[in-house]
Amino acid sequence: MAITIDPKTQKLNIRFRVNGYDKQFYLSSGLKDLAKNRIIVESRWEEIQRDIALGRFDPTLKSYKFGNHQNVALPVEREPLCRLWDKFLAFQSQHLELSTLESDYKQITKIVTELSSKPIEDAPTIRDWLLTKYSYHTAYKTLAAFSRCCKWGVDSFLISSNPFEKMQLPSPKKNSNENGDKAYTLEQRDLIITAFESHPKFSHYSSLIKFLFWTGCRHGEAFALTWGDVSRECTRISITKAYASRVRVVKGTKNNKRRVFSCLQGSKLQSLLAEVKPDSPDPKELIFKSPTGQRLNLNILDKCWRAHDVGEYRYNGVVRELADQGIVPYLKAYSTRHTFATWAIASGASPEKVAYWIGDNVQTVLRYYCHPEVTKAECPDF
Repeated sequence: MAITIDPKTQKLNIRFRVNGYDKQFYLSSGLKDLAKNRIIVESRWEEIQRDIALGRFDPTLKSYKFGNHQNVALPVEREPLCRLWDKFLAFQSQHLELSTLESDYKQITKIVTELSSKPIEDAPTIRDWLLTKYSYHTAYKTLAAFSRCCKWGVDSFLISSNPFEKMQLPSPKKNSNENGDKAYTLEQRDLIITAFESHPKFSHYSSLIKFLFWTGCRHGEAFALTWGDVSRECTRISITKAYASRVRVVKGTKNNKRRVFSCLQGSKLQSLLAEVKPDSPDPKELIFKSPTGQRLNLNILDKCWRAHDVGEYRYNGVVRELADQGIVPYLKAYSTRHTFATWAIASGASPEKVAYWIGDNVQTVLRYYCHPEVTKAECPDF
């Protein structure tokens, strides 16, 4: 291997020989053996190999030295977008959850594959191609990701500039009909719960829907809960993990915040858990399961909340049925979290407490999860 590690300093070096030269060449990077540094050193080794192949190798090694910004950076046109993107993902994988990589970068990686070896300098052509082939939202999201990738490439001395920095599109306008970030009133919340309880097909999921409305927890956190997370009296719930439906793995919570959700003896939440709790529960047994005992996921929740397909026919879920009848507006299933946060604050709980209960920060709660317009009606017993 050309890239070696100094046993004393644990720093990365490059050792190699070149035909026509008697000596072995040695280049010290001064960088410790870390994943992000390996990418930088590997890129430098690729540059040296390229110069050897093209007959322009610098035997003094001055043009390959680390730390010299003018010499270290490669010209933009010499780095294909697909290769830089692969290096960017390799770096991101060192500190991002697999589920985050899947949700944020999977589609973009497919688009990069379509672009093949398109050089980075063709940023305007790439932008126009994206707008022609994909929706505005996809093009906007992809260009933003390419810009982050190139910024990382500049910071890592892989390219000299970020050609996508000036290629960014204006933020997409929100659909005026899109109300997925709003909350239900308490009367509407209770109508939904009642409809689930009496539904001929989806009544089994009423306990999950109640739990989501009454705790505001993320759906993946509810899918991962086991009886070992609940105290004997069902008054304390430890939320320490979540189930990522896309990649089918149990991981830490979204921001790795571990929290305990407490409720009073005799409260609606405590009574719910006590009612569904087995006589001698296995600590590893899931609290919320499908009728066949399978782990719940976002697809199952969407099926009973919104709609599901059977062959060529589409059947509405519980909330979609209520919305079609004009009983409640249709909001996405994540409105359970918005509803809890909004009404918890409206009922007198401080934003700090609500932020702890739902595992977020105060700024996010006030900005995204609090909808004062929903609380204009009189507030019943929360």
